[in-house]
Amino acid sequence: MFKNKQKTTLIVLTVAALIVLALVVWRIDARPRTDDAYAYADTITVSPEVSGRILEQPVRDNQLVQKDALLFRIDPATYEAALKQAQAKLAGLNRQIELTQRSVNAQKFSAGSAKASIASAQADAKKAADTLRRLAPLLSQGFASAEEVDQARAANASAQSRLQSLQLQAKQAEAAVSGVDALVAQRAEIEAQIDIAKLNLEHTEVRAPFTGRVASLKTSIGEFVSAGKPVFTLIDTTHWYVIANFRETELKNIQEGTPARVWLMSDTGKTFDGQVDSISYGVLPDDGGSIIAGLPAVKRNINWVHVSQRFPVKIRVTNPDPHLFRVGASAVATLQPR
Repeated sequence: MFKNKQKTTLIVLTVAALIVLALVVWRIDARPRTDDAYAYADTITVSPEVSGRILEQPVRDNQLVQKDALLFRIDPATYEAALKQAQAKLAGLNRQIELTQRSVNAQKFSAGSAKASIASAQADAKKAADTLRRLAPLLSQGFASAEEVDQARAANASAQSRLQSLQLQAKQAEAAVSGVDALVAQRAEIEAQIDIAKLNLEHTEVRAPFTGRVASLKTSIGEFVSAGKPVFTLIDTTHWYVIANFRETELKNIQEGTPARVWLMSDTGKTFDGQVDSISYGVLPDDGGSIIAGLPAVKRNINWVHVSQRFPVKIRVTNPDPHLFRVGASAVATLQPR
């Protein structure tokens, strides 16, 4: 009797253990959970677009700044001088174009009259040349006097000179017009220089493109900064994420929009809701194979047996606590697939 009771108890315990094991397996499959996770936010490196010495820096390291707030101001003297120089060049060129245009207008008027007289001058020149050709042979025969021949030669030379003068006036007018065109082209170039100078002057003030926290600030007033060289990092605190590494066997029921619940190691008493934003489609393999630059490296903890690879799942937190969330903070994530 006692043996039968022990056997019954053993059977009950075995069945209970199997039920508990099945529940655990079901829960793991239904609600994947991982503590291989960390908090994340988008960041940018704040770099000036112009070089110069910092005159003003109203922010400090780890400070929260609002969108469009002044981060630092570079000495604008060089860029103000460049703008004034370009504006002075433009004013001088405009004056030169104005004077040249007046000259062109006068030459155009003269050229217009000259063109109207060119046909008459050509006819006069032809008539004078014909008269000279007709009288010159008659001089030796005594049918024309030397005075008449000299007058014909003078008339021919005068007609040719007048024709050449009128043709020269027309060419000068055409050359003057092309000269004005060249000056107008120079004006467009100087106007572009003015636009660049204004843009450079605007870039001496560096402002926050979004609300965030200053990080890794190691410069101060008086520091010379170069265009394109990072000065500090700005963390976008308007959107927070948790990057959670889940086994590949747990990804089949996970998709964008899958509800999630996360909490941070710094305060496990607070939980935060979220949704899956995206799932990584590539990680850096650590067991051989091709190496693809730029992919996240997720190491396997056990290297003497084949274990499932883990892939990062990006979870967007809907109600983050700005005082708890920090980039890189340890986190735990539980997904709730539909």
